[in-house]
Amino acid sequence: MTAAGAGAGADASTTYRLALIPGDGVGTEVVAGAVEVLEAAGRRFGFGFEWQTLLVGGIAIDTYGVAIRPEDVEACRAADAVLLGAVGGPRWDNPDAAVRPEQALFALRGGLGLFANLRPITVYKELIGASPLKPELLEGVDCLILRELTSGLYFGRPSEQRITPEGRAAIDTLWYTEAEIRRIVTLAFELARGRRRKVTQVDKANVLATSRLWRKVTDEIRPQFPDVELEHRLVDSAAMILAKWPAGFDVLVTENLFGDILSDEAAVIAGSLGLLPSASLGTTTTKHGRHGLYEPIHGSAPDIAGKDLANPLGTILSAAMMLRWSLGQGEAADAVEAAVKQALADGFRTRDLLPGDKAEAATFTTVGTREMARVVADRIAI
Repeated sequence: MTAAGAGAGADASTTYRLALIPGDGVGTEVVAGAVEVLEAAGRRFGFGFEWQTLLVGGIAIDTYGVAIRPEDVEACRAADAVLLGAVGGPRWDNPDAAVRPEQALFALRGGLGLFANLRPITVYKELIGASPLKPELLEGVDCLILRELTSGLYFGRPSEQRITPEGRAAIDTLWYTEAEIRRIVTLAFELARGRRRKVTQVDKANVLATSRLWRKVTDEIRPQFPDVELEHRLVDSAAMILAKWPAGFDVLVTENLFGDILSDEAAVIAGSLGLLPSASLGTTTTKHGRHGLYEPIHGSAPDIAGKDLANPLGTILSAAMMLRWSLGQGEAADAVEAAVKQALADGFRTRDLLPGDKAEAATFTTVGTREMARVVADRIAI
């Protein structure tokens, strides 16, 4: 399956309605950078935007007393797509708090019906020196991790701490239904057909009953895609292979917790958490494409918030995914991705992308959040 309308472009009068959720910490800075780049893409390809900025996350707790209001979920549902920065931070980290910033993410995933998180992992040749892996292991790395978003340990009930005669105890429930597994595994096969035609389903089937169900359902779907290779791999083995030979993967599909961990591991391969985008998609479509929420995989980084140090490229590349999947602007998406690559090729680096060797680092042009966004936007206008 390809992104709906990916190469179609749009009429010059097209205006997209986008919900912006800057969130907390560096979220406001990186979203501002992505907006600048999107506006540049719109000027070049002849479309515009209507922006609606929403207070969500820690800032919403401070303002409204909740992580997200029902009307804000509705605003996101009514938009053509949603662009999010990051939520959370130490101010709201009390584990006993009844209201937490992360609750906004769960509300958005549930309220918008977002079941699949897509995290592409690519290695820019310009950044091979920033990866901890040997250069020869990075050639050909281009994989896509699909993480199931709506079930698993994060949503299972009961999930609580208890007092027992032996002391405190805690319980979390791991739950998956056949339908939840079937829809994301089917998507994985569809996406693999447009790539290198290989699906790796990751689980812990030697221990977990839910993982054994994942394998059974995946094997039942496989005959529908005879042109796609399938392998099952235990999560510990998959984690090892990601570190030793990441180019061996094409599409990985897995449950919520494993996907969360593996995609963060894979981010290190690319050189920085600040570089990688993601898309969270459901089944809802608009007249332009598939409705979704787009965000970088990094957190709110409160230690550098407001210092113009954050890397905006993960958010900018998330915006490119939004152009392709939700807005039907494949050519504009290609232009954004090419502009990012050109900016890196021209030697521009945010602090997190600099090599450890000081002499080598001095050969690059170190820029902040705002300047990196401007550099990318300028290359779209060319």
